[in-house]
Amino acid sequence: MSDPAPRHCPALFLTACSSGQGKTTLVAALARHHRRLGRRVRVFKTGPDFLDPMILSRASGNEVGPLDLWMVGEPGCRHKLYEAAGEADLILIEGAMGLFDGTPSGADLAETFGIPVAALIDARGMGQTFGALALGLASYRPGLRFAGVVANQVASARHAEMIQAGIPASLPYLGAIPRLAEATLPSRHLGLVQASEIADLDARLDAAAERIAGTALAGLPDPVAFLPPPTPLATPQRLAGRHIAVARDAAFSFLYADNLRLLQSLGAELSFFSPLADAGVSADAIYLPGGYPELHLHTLSANQGMKRALRDHLAAGRPLYAECGGMLYLLERLTDKEGNTGEMAGLLPGRGQMRQRLAGLGMQSLDTSDGCLRGHSFHHSTMETTLVPLAHGKRQRDGQPGEPFYHQGALRATYLHLYFHSAPEAAAALFL
Repeated sequence: MSDPAPRHCPALFLTACSSGQGKTTLVAALARHHRRLGRRVRVFKTGPDFLDPMILSRASGNEVGPLDLWMVGEPGCRHKLYEAAGEADLILIEGAMGLFDGTPSGADLAETFGIPVAALIDARGMGQTFGALALGLASYRPGLRFAGVVANQVASARHAEMIQAGIPASLPYLGAIPRLAEATLPSRHLGLVQASEIADLDARLDAAAERIAGTALAGLPDPVAFLPPPTPLATPQRLAGRHIAVARDAAFSFLYADNLRLLQSLGAELSFFSPLADAGVSADAIYLPGGYPELHLHTLSANQGMKRALRDHLAAGRPLYAECGGMLYLLERLTDKEGNTGEMAGLLPGRGQMRQRLAGLGMQSLDTSDGCLRGHSFHHSTMETTLVPLAHGKRQRDGQPGEPFYHQGALRATYLHLYFHSAPEAAAALFL
């Protein structure tokens, strides 16, 4: 039998010179623009992220997942892109931070798969110097397919003229985007506000789509040939017959859909529950993902039925795995930035405290007897506990010890957001 043929699909990697340049708004605008034209759009986000994909999913009408050469792996990224190329009219990828930031970087991803790069630059306070910055991005790595540059936050027609005057003739210019107050996406300490919390999100996305419709950026990019991935190994059915209840509501929403699909491919049956609204939960195992428990202190504290159900679950020796915000919910108390404190589930000794500054950030791995899981840390809280960690994550950037991993009876908890596909056997063990 011959190998599958490459799949061709227009694709574009949207990047910038730093964070805060407006990448998510632009990618969302492009996705909504092409969707309004009747095209099927698939969007991916480089690196670990939960909030931007919520916005991008609403804009495109399709699930948005991570692409990352380290966390997801090159074979996993290749599989995602190949599958998307078979069903989409356009693939958009939003980069993280700046084009060359991180190891591996967005540039590494774009070059690995031959995806053309468009760079967005916030033009506030700049005139002709914009062209020098754009030329640097375009020429820094000759192996990249550079599709062009976009000026964002342009103040006026005169400002646009000044910017365009400084751009070398050899560099494709994809247009100027004005300041869009009506399309601005609100944010809080972990990034953008969740899509479900923005009442007029669709109106904002439509406004952004209309503003970019006349630019060169809004045209279909060149097709990319996506090669078929290696044949995946058979997934062992380690969770066959097991029912896993997954917390999913406004307080606990930081979930990779890939993780849920892997649990199902391992044989698990999934259901969903709300620690905010439900009076209880019953399952063979429970998954408490991260989120914003600090925004719901009163409701979580008052839901005695749920806290009792979680205590009974652990008392029966059934597994409970909690990540980041899910772990904070299991502590005795949690205090928000304003000093308000809520009584949490009391299943882990200690208390959590929200901080004004970032307390943990970066890619980490976690070695277990069943394999090495990869994931990331991103939190504005600290916790005090007398519990001694079973292990620590290992920071990708320097190999030093990272976030603690706790194991008490049937309870496992960590600040890490783990990507289950990186080690399926180890992921299964979290729920056994």
